[in-house]
Amino acid sequence: MAKGTAPAGAAKSRGGSRPDIATLAGLLIALGGITGGLVLEGGKLTQILQPTAAMIVFGGTLGAVMITTPLPVLKRAAAAVLAVVLEKSEAPDAVIDEVISYATKARKNGIVSLEQDAEKSPDAFLRKALNLAVDGTDLQEIRKMMELEMAIEEHRAESAAKVFESAGGYSPTIGIIGAVLGLIQVMQHIANVDEVGKGIAVAFVATIYGVGAANVLFIPAAGKIRARAHATTEMRELTLEGVSGIVEGLNPKLIRLKLEAYSQSRGKAKPKPEAAKPGKAA
Repeated sequence: MAKGTAPAGAAKSRGGSRPDIATLAGLLIALGGITGGLVLEGGKLTQILQPTAAMIVFGGTLGAVMITTPLPVLKRAAAAVLAVVLEKSEAPDAVIDEVISYATKARKNGIVSLEQDAEKSPDAFLRKALNLAVDGTDLQEIRKMMELEMAIEEHRAESAAKVFESAGGYSPTIGIIGAVLGLIQVMQHIANVDEVGKGIAVAFVATIYGVGAANVLFIPAAGKIRARAHATTEMRELTLEGVSGIVEGLNPKLIRLKLEAYSQSRGKAKPKPEAAKPGKAA
């Protein structure tokens, strides 16, 4: 192996981002169910397409969230929207293969031999952990530092999720405010019974927007952000366990057995053809 060349398997694709089919399909099903039910009841889509009501609900909700949320957290929540509609397709198997490649090289040539390889890792978390290991940092200190980093990231994700939860709490109330504002306008024309009936129907559209946005957009988005954070934490725990095994000088096969537990927990474990072929050499 040439000096400075990453071990075999380290260059394997770690995946990228792709549209989250569950999120997009969920939105289509939810909106389709709501509008489909309206049409089946004899209603028309134009009855709920009220720009004024949307302005009141979404503008009022955004304003309330901005009042309660510090600006840095608000920016982080805005960036987290990408985590709702995009899925990072990184597979545990790719991470395991990369860690095992480093473990194999470290076992043969010593952990210092990973100095150049560590810098080429596409994973910033793995890169930092390996650099600490190569520098001779005590294993307990490595764990403390990396676990602190994981805790900070979890806290940031949680703060972003709470922004959307707050929006989900405000929007139904803002929707009621919009309905009341509409009723105020209706009451100014109470002498015209036909106009009053139409006006009341339009007024309640704001309530639909408020409740619908809370339960179809904001609260589910908070849940998806938390789910993404948990998945990231699990991958980093896998990485940290792998680096710990390298520092301890464990056999790469033993490290793989430990890390495969994470892969199996995510439902992405590779099939084991060896189990079906007893005669195959281990």
